Amino acid sequence: MIQKIFRQMLVTQILSAMTVMLCMLVDSMMIGRFLGVDSMTAYGLANPVLLIFAAYGAMLSAGIQVMCGKTMGAGDRKGTDACYSAAAILALTVSVIGMILILLFVSPLCTLLGAGKSAPDNQVFFLTRDYLRGFIVGAPAFIVAQIMVPFLQLSGNRVRLASAVVLMTVSDIVFDLLNVFVFHGGTLGMGLASSLSYYFALVVGLAYFFKKDCLFRLDLKAVTRKVCARLFAYGVPTIINSLAMVVLVFTLNKILLSSGGNLAVAAYSVISTVGNICYCFGSGVASVSLLLAAIFYSDRDRTAIYTLVRTQTRYAVILDVALIVLVLLLAPALTGLFLTDPAARAMTVKGLRLFSLSLLPCSLNTTFKNYYQGVNRTRFTELISLLQNVTFPVLMALILSRMLGTTGVWLSFLGGELLTISVICAVVWRRYKKVALNEEAFAMLPRLFGVKPEDMIEMTVRSQAEAAEASVQAAAFCRQHGENARNSTLISLCVEEMVNNIVTHGFKKERKDQCVEVRILFKDGSRIIRIRDNCVNFDPVNYLQLHASDDPAAHIGIRMVMKMVKSADYVNSLGLNNLTLVL
Repeated sequence: MIQKIFRQMLVTQILSAMTVMLCMLVDSMMIGRFLGVDSMTAYGLANPVLLIFAAYGAMLSAGIQVMCGKTMGAGDRKGTDACYSAAAILALTVSVIGMILILLFVSPLCTLLGAGKSAPDNQVFFLTRDYLRGFIVGAPAFIVAQIMVPFLQLSGNRVRLASAVVLMTVSDIVFDLLNVFVFHGGTLGMGLASSLSYYFALVVGLAYFFKKDCLFRLDLKAVTRKVCARLFAYGVPTIINSLAMVVLVFTLNKILLSSGGNLAVAAYSVISTVGNICYCFGSGVASVSLLLAAIFYSDRDRTAIYTLVRTQTRYAVILDVALIVLVLLLAPALTGLFLTDPAARAMTVKGLRLFSLSLLPCSLNTTFKNYYQGVNRTRFTELISLLQNVTFPVLMALILSRMLGTTGVWLSFLGGELLTISVICAVVWRRYKKVALNEEAFAMLPRLFGVKPEDMIEMTVRSQAEAAEASVQAAAFCRQHGENARNSTLISLCVEEMVNNIVTHGFKKERKDQCVEVRILFKDGSRIIRIRDNCVNFDPVNYLQLHASDDPAAHIGIRMVMKMVKSADYVNSLGLNNLTLVL
């Protein structure tokens, strides 16, 4: 089930990772093709500001994934609503304040970014200023759109999420074309086109949060300093990662201006734009890993975490090997979408091919970085972010640019990623006390994490016959752990009643991938049954409360189970039903 959920989430997560990048891609293509090299240079100089706002949205998004992963994994609905409410307030207030500040101080900001001073003959300055003014109007929309992504994923609204991204992309293309051929609004129009497309996507996504069956409730009273602090703390590794990227872009722009001039910066704008789209595949894998790692870690599920480590690594390798081949082959065609100047195109093709070699190690670094964030290895995550996104690539760029010019800058991406992955391996192997490439080593779980394998049984059920067999296995497992005949029978009855109920009423005939996963744990003197399924949404705890006054003979199976347990917690996350029974 974990591998299926990973695949299902991956497509929408890759699309959602493109929420910001697709508009930047479309803008850069239109600017490069129709507005010229100076406009492309202005776009590249404006990128650090855009990335700062995207970084804030990414920080909140990562904080939501970790925090809601933990609260939903623990069945804490109040904590989930508090996280949702805090994220909404923090996204709106900071984005609006930031937008106002940028609009007020846009001219000195352009000078700081390297566009020079306001002078009649300095077109790059005015082009940079215009693009920032147009794009920043959409800051509230694209930050709120970023935080919607994890909530829509957690609630299983993958189709709505994909629809919002598609609408955003199509509308941005249409608005950009109108700007170029009808309104002739220059870089200001390009920025405004992106802003409008973000607001379109926002409307589609927000519709879910006003529905009666929305999993999340806005509760302003639940927004406290402690909740906000936790949200920020969980997102700190991501903001460090994003700000490091801003520093990297700013630094490389300076190096390229001195070694290759405006052509080199324009080439880097194309490379970084194509690279950002390529990164979406790796960051999609990493985002799924972060969310699932937080849930499984909160659930103390060692087996699920090992499966996650294997799955995330496999998908990272497969996707990025394919990407490298495509970029190597299509580099001239991709470059032609952005630039018409022959010298700029030749430089960009070479740089894009050299850059593509860094995609695989980058994806592995990013995936494990997010995984470690999900399993509470925050300091390690922060270290990886700094090494991967600023320390090693800047160091390599400074050294190699002196030796090879702009070619050295393009090679610095690969060099930085390889050095980073070497550090990760060194830390993992030092802790594991030997060189190994298995999931146990790279999971880096505490020695006493979760439940010992001998104190747990896991079963997968796909039919009523398998439900009966699971009941028999549960009874045998209990007897092996010293339970008397009565308790063993009661536990097996719990399993049979609940699983049979899911198979009978939750399975749909047209679906072939439905199953129920059952885990029985003996932990700290408690007997715990955990049932997870990907069937029709159903909360047995709430259902029984709603029908408490009905005929006592009705729903007798659920009534019997609820009387036998000390506590019952239900949560629906990622479109899965999760029920925990403590006997």
